[in-house]
Amino acid sequence: MRSLTDIHDEYDFLDGDDRYRLLIELGRELESMPDALKTDATLVRGCSASVWVYPVPQADGCLHFLADSNAAITKGIVALVLAAVQDRPASEVAAMNVAAALAPFELTRQLSSNRTQGVPNMIALVQDTARRIAAG
Repeated sequence: MRSLTDIHDEYDFLDGDDRYRLLIELGRELESMPDALKTDATLVRGCSASVWVYPVPQADGCLHFLADSNAAITKGIVALVLAAVQDRPASEVAAMNVAAALAPFELTRQLSSNRTQGVPNMIALVQDTARRIAAG
């Protein structure tokens, strides 16, 4: 997975439709999530599209997430969120300001509110999971 900084460098260079294409490309690059993990328990509430996020704690205390969506642009937004937190220590993910890390993308200006409404819920789910794992 590309770093959030690398993604932003490319995103910032693009405009309009090319930004949409980049988000779709990011979504396609997400690691595959097995259908068996796409359950009510992994479903992110409040998203206009279906979004699933599944944490995979690593032996070194880092978190790896599998995620998917049934909508291409939304899946790209999921990829952005994961780029901010993927394979970091659970304690770091729990403490970080993910919304601030995503702020340079100005998603609310680039996309409809319908597409971005679930982002805070996705961030909350990721961070709640990180807090639980960090607490042991």
